Amino acid sequence: MKVLVVGGGGREHALVWKLKQSPRLTKIYCAPGNGGIAGDAECVPIRADDLIGLRDFAVREKIDLTVVGPEAPLVSGIVDLFEEAGLRAFGPGARAALLEGSKVFAKETMASCGIPTADFRVFRELAPALRYVRNLDGPCVVKADGLAAGKGVVVADNVAEAEAALRLIMEERAFGAAGEAVIVEERLEGEEVSVLAFADGQTFLPMVASQDHKRAGDGDTGPNTGGMGAYSPPPVYTPSLHEQVCSEVLGPLIQGLASDGIKYRGVIYAGLMITAKGTYVLEFNCRFGDPEAQAVIPRLRGDLLDVLDAVLSERLSEVELEWDDRPAACVVLASGGYPGAYETGQEITGLDLVPPDIIVFHAGTRMSDSGSLVTAGGRVLGITALGDTIGDAVRHAYQGVDRVSFEGMHFRRDIAHRAL
Repeated sequence: MKVLVVGGGGREHALVWKLKQSPRLTKIYCAPGNGGIAGDAECVPIRADDLIGLRDFAVREKIDLTVVGPEAPLVSGIVDLFEEAGLRAFGPGARAALLEGSKVFAKETMASCGIPTADFRVFRELAPALRYVRNLDGPCVVKADGLAAGKGVVVADNVAEAEAALRLIMEERAFGAAGEAVIVEERLEGEEVSVLAFADGQTFLPMVASQDHKRAGDGDTGPNTGGMGAYSPPPVYTPSLHEQVCSEVLGPLIQGLASDGIKYRGVIYAGLMITAKGTYVLEFNCRFGDPEAQAVIPRLRGDLLDVLDAVLSERLSEVELEWDDRPAACVVLASGGYPGAYETGQEITGLDLVPPDIIVFHAGTRMSDSGSLVTAGGRVLGITALGDTIGDAVRHAYQGVDRVSFEGMHFRRDIAHRAL
């Protein structure tokens, strides 16, 4: 099979790395890819948001399966476009991808399906939203409705912070059209867990759970990022909780969408908050998590290509997933200043010194004109290792981290701290 992976980050490198192991694979491309993916796939200079360019390439090269990594092309309808051209693409169509593309749609879907989630109100005008947070007079969460590159959610400690978030989103339009509507919701306290599942429109198969680290600094301090690392499995996610999530979240969601005429095929990502009062869904995403994929995919045994094929053929009920019992940990190495302004073009050294049983996933790298590997993004590398215990996996990952360097490099030193 000829496969095209769309995207150029750490998640896409993990997908390429795993798909490359399939005996059914004859050729793998990645668009646009990055400096590290180029060692595992043929990189094609087509942006992930160039849907027409990607479709035309897939037609020209007779691609058998396209795997879409990022959310933006999914929300924009890349799967529908490919299917109209007679191409097979893994991921939800535009209607189903609204679960991530519109937080209002997601919350209303949860409410109609009886899925536990935080209390919320939707606002399309600034004045009533301001009145509401003033009446709340306490902590809350403010969310822009649309895609905002992971930056459209503000966890407010007080009224002043909530008001500032509303003005930023609705008045200053910091996230453009994503701020045409906002959600103000109850702030939940607890431990976050990510649960991903394959879905073929009628059946779902959950993957092993993971926990990511969104704050830039140790001890969950500093600004929110796209994710500074992840590990799997989080001990807080017990077998009984897993049964509850399957019966009260994933099952009702897939069935509820199907009853509305929406066939969800692809990966569904449930972001959960485990509180003293119970487990609630914070959000749904329509793709593999990043960096969660770098901690989950290395634990998957067997052929990922077979699983994706079964999803598209609606044969998921015939599939049994096998997982490595060993925990995995991923540490993200970021550019200096990230998630704020950062420089690129810094030479990366030491990758040749990383032990062979440690996996290096490239997120923001490229080859310079002189032939050296340099930084090309905020999140640069994901260093992933497995171990007999979570502690062993974490220690092993940091052994890899210690070999790598580039100017301004920073990373969290407490990945999996909640488990340890």
